[in-house]
Amino acid sequence: MKVLLLTNEYPPNTYGGAGVHVSYLSRELSKLCNVNVRCFGEQRLSEKMLSVMGFTPNHKDASSPKHLHRVFSALQCCLDFNAENIDSSIVHAHTWYTHFGGILAKLTYSIPFVLTVHSLEPLRPWKFEQLGGGYDFSCWVEKTAIEMADAVIAVSEETRRDVVRIFNVNERKVHAIHNGIDLNEYQPTRAPEKLLPIGIDPRKPYVLFVGRITKQKGIFHLLNAIRHLDSDVQIVIYASAADTEEIAQEMKTRIARIKRERGGIFWIDRKVDLATKVALYSHATVFCCPSIYEPFGIINLEAMACECPVVATAVGGIREVVRNGETGFLVPIEQGTAGSFEPVDPEKFSADLAEKINVLLENPTLRARMGTAGRQRTIDCFSWTSIAKKTHQLYQNLLSATQHNRVLSALAV
Repeated sequence: MKVLLLTNEYPPNTYGGAGVHVSYLSRELSKLCNVNVRCFGEQRLSEKMLSVMGFTPNHKDASSPKHLHRVFSALQCCLDFNAENIDSSIVHAHTWYTHFGGILAKLTYSIPFVLTVHSLEPLRPWKFEQLGGGYDFSCWVEKTAIEMADAVIAVSEETRRDVVRIFNVNERKVHAIHNGIDLNEYQPTRAPEKLLPIGIDPRKPYVLFVGRITKQKGIFHLLNAIRHLDSDVQIVIYASAADTEEIAQEMKTRIARIKRERGGIFWIDRKVDLATKVALYSHATVFCCPSIYEPFGIINLEAMACECPVVATAVGGIREVVRNGETGFLVPIEQGTAGSFEPVDPEKFSADLAEKINVLLENPTLRARMGTAGRQRTIDCFSWTSIAKKTHQLYQNLLSATQHNRVLSALAV
């Protein structure tokens, strides 16, 4: 078996959970079969069972609106993915950016098409602010790809139910396979020297946020919660890759305002190395994930693997990762009408986040117990090895079914 993975993100160009997913999945799958990754960028890698090819479209002279460049770049890459000969037995696409590439491969190379749902466009209406009319395209290509794929993988049971509810798809071809974590890389690590250049005092407690600057991640709700926390508690925000220039500016304005009111605010707006990221998790007193929409939330796994207790919103796949009262706290959120994921009462939601954070800040025994339980849960349920095996088995089942159908068709003729 040879598998072709199509992805927007791949190291070193990784900024979100989908990129993390493909990076680790490809590595583990290459222990079971040949894997070829085609991605956006200039990456080149050739190992015994794993090869990586980056594709970079040229749109510097495009006269279309700037917010549409990303859409047309994605389409150009999808064409280039297929113009390069495909000799794989199956194609597996990740995120809407590569769905068109998967569709083309299925139709032109006559191979089964697998698609992993990391998020769903209809459930992210704020993406219109980023893509404009391109959002209509991303919704269309996602719907088309999901409904014609031979198998759909959802990263959580909640997302699997959403796929079946929203799209015209046979429930039997939609499978839930969780995201995972590399437990050798993410583990409790004492490295205070990694925090000092950032300005963080490792002797003092701090609350940590990790994520993109987007409405989906709920970052502004956490910023609103800061006023309910003791001023001696440090706040560490590791956030970059803003969806729009407007959101980036709002982030700068909010952080500047909070810094005028209190000290101990550290915003890391650049990518740090893995050792520093693990140190951030390991030394954090509490990790907060205030997402208003989250199909899974790998960041919670990363924190739990480093024995950091979690305070997270009770939405989506987060509820399948964080065990309320055992590995952290899940904070309920009353959301608006269909199409709006923002809390009905933002002030209450921010206050509720702060309340649970304060419980952990004030109780070291509870923190230690939840940290230990979180690490054990990642060991028991979320290793990339087991996730790659489940994915590989899905490939095998799909190829067997495809071969069986071809035999039946030949006999019918």
